[in-house]
Amino acid sequence: MDSLTEKRESVVPATPEEEKKLVRKLDRSILPITCLLYLLAYLDRTNLGNARLQGLPQEVLGGDPTGLLYEWIFSAFYFSYILCQVPATVLSKLFAPSYWIATMAIGWGICSTLQASAFNMAGLVVCRVGLGVFEAGFGPAIPLYFSLFYTKHELGLRLGYWFGFAAIAGAFGGLIAFGVQHTKFGPNSESDWKILFLIEGIPAVLLGIITWFALPDRPESTGIFNEREREIALERGARGTKADRGAVINKKHILAAITDWRVLTCGMIYFGVNCALASISAFLPTIIKTFGYTNALAQLLTVPPYVVGAIVLCSTAYVTDRLQSRGLAVAGACLAGTIGYLLIVLVPYNMHVRYFAVFLITSGTYTAIGVIIAWFAHNLGSETKKAAGIPMFMAIGQCGSVLGANIYPSTDGPRYLRGFTITCALQAWATVCAIILYISYKRDNQRRDALHGKPDPDATVDTSELADKAPMFRYIP
Repeated sequence: MDSLTEKRESVVPATPEEEKKLVRKLDRSILPITCLLYLLAYLDRTNLGNARLQGLPQEVLGGDPTGLLYEWIFSAFYFSYILCQVPATVLSKLFAPSYWIATMAIGWGICSTLQASAFNMAGLVVCRVGLGVFEAGFGPAIPLYFSLFYTKHELGLRLGYWFGFAAIAGAFGGLIAFGVQHTKFGPNSESDWKILFLIEGIPAVLLGIITWFALPDRPESTGIFNEREREIALERGARGTKADRGAVINKKHILAAITDWRVLTCGMIYFGVNCALASISAFLPTIIKTFGYTNALAQLLTVPPYVVGAIVLCSTAYVTDRLQSRGLAVAGACLAGTIGYLLIVLVPYNMHVRYFAVFLITSGTYTAIGVIIAWFAHNLGSETKKAAGIPMFMAIGQCGSVLGANIYPSTDGPRYLRGFTITCALQAWATVCAIILYISYKRDNQRRDALHGKPDPDATVDTSELADKAPMFRYIP
């Protein structure tokens, strides 16, 4: 038995007051930085949707009458994002989280800012590819990072807060774009879309520099804890599982993630909801404009659906943490998105119903994605399997983003039936997959209870060899 294990076993258990105080300290130290980083990441990822209505196609793409050039530029981000997610997240285990996350933020901030200097399609594509490389090292690494500090009863709500900032970013993006269009920076000022890229890109660089010094590192090495707090944090981390913690990589667990059918099934869910998410990100201002509104008002009307989506996501994450069950919540969220797309397809002329459908789509899509991330942040069992499995299902899902960015050509407007029906079908399939996973996890837990008995919820489970296949490990269904 190593000295660290002996030390953990000799720790005096934390009182409820001590643990609550520690969690509050973690929340103050981790959530503001990571949530703001994700807000800026999402702004930089999706601001092309707003820039499209601010003259970018006319000035850079020769008008782009079919919309295909815009779709390829938007998709360029996802090609590099998909390819780099798994290797980047596995590699992140070998570096201090603060340095890794800060470097990623500075990188994507520079790429986003440089979009303002692009004068042709090639320049924009290069910037978007770079953006995808750096964001691939950030997004999938955050669930792994959170799991170092938070227990399975706390993780869902914190990841809900974190991913909720993607919805808030959508709202902010609409507000910023509306403000830029109504602010005159002088008779010889740059185009609105260039100013938009600068306003949304530079803050990521600045926050990345702050992250380098301010974000806590792993519990065993961060300087924010006193000795008692470190003891409690390490005991909390060992409460659920004891596996490959630290700067190590277990190759067997990487293979286990690659061959796990549940990771692939989760990837199919993520494919469907990310197709919807990319559609929202790239085309929501354009879609709302087809309701008969001006460009500026369409930008403004994107705000309420995003705000409601963030509220629904955080509320659902809180409930699933309390219940320790997430599968049915994911299925319900996907079903809400399905109904939203059905309404848009079947009710083409009632703009009030169609706008209500947008609320269903944003609420269902953002909720499904946020809860899925929390679901698999526990269910993969070990750090290495999480580091491989989380970005793996995310990478599969981002293929849906590529599809979602290419099924709304301008020639299909104003109804965009092809895009809406494809996304509706994928959301319905995601609902079915979520139910299958829920039943699978429930049955597996019941089988293990029958064979090995019910485990103590707070007992340490050794997953160093078998990850989530360890006999005493239990899934969150």
